[in-house]
Amino acid sequence: MTRIIAIANQKGGVGKTTTCVNLAASLAATQRRVLLVDMDPQGNATMGSGINKMEVELSACDVLLGEASAADTIVSTPEGGYAILPGNEDLTLAEVKLLQEFGREMKLKKALAPVVGLYDFILIDCPPSINMLTVNALAAADGVLIPMQCEYYALEGLSALLNTIEQVRDSVNPELEVFGILRTMFDPRVNLANEVSMHLLEHFDKKVFRTIIPRNVRLAEAPSFGRPVLLHDRSSRGAISYLALAGEILRKEDDREQRLRAV
Repeated sequence: MTRIIAIANQKGGVGKTTTCVNLAASLAATQRRVLLVDMDPQGNATMGSGINKMEVELSACDVLLGEASAADTIVSTPEGGYAILPGNEDLTLAEVKLLQEFGREMKLKKALAPVVGLYDFILIDCPPSINMLTVNALAAADGVLIPMQCEYYALEGLSALLNTIEQVRDSVNPELEVFGILRTMFDPRVNLANEVSMHLLEHFDKKVFRTIIPRNVRLAEAPSFGRPVLLHDRSSRGAISYLALAGEILRKEDDREQRLRAV
């Protein structure tokens, strides 16, 4: 059964795209079929996967506007072992045009429907804001993975995102749930980071992934080489952490499927 996960946080610079690219590569390394959908006009997930966002013939913009099918737009990454629906600045145009269309919130869900069964996981990289592109991603997903830094302002942003998830659940996607909260760029030497981490565990308990993504030089420099950190430096702390996250997600999915079969 395909799991569609939107990776979202309206606060920028929290490791959202880094998580998308490296989780896709880590899941692909476990022989899962993975599709990454780049819904961010910055196109960083596309570039970080080794694909020049300026040279793609078709992009997520064309798919959202019904000018191309997802199947015709999806391409394979050069090295990562996963497929990608590339995104670029044309998505800004798509967002403006979508505002004038009926059923605009469901465009991505409908566009992905013909290809959903081809993948085990579909990861959607959302823009760092709550706009029509993000709402489309949340409407298409069945879970939201929230990467966040353990700092004060991040807690405020989390509250706003949870309200948005609730609104989307009430209006267009009753199946939407918080898939998990991922602590990123974590430095255990910072007292505030440890305090915020404890608050998250107290309030969200099992929704917080046990895996923590540390601050890591190799992780930060991998995008400039257009490859996931797993291919840049497999022995780095960043690569090991994302492999651990993939393993935790797979165990979580196995438990979920067993519960569903037991009902």
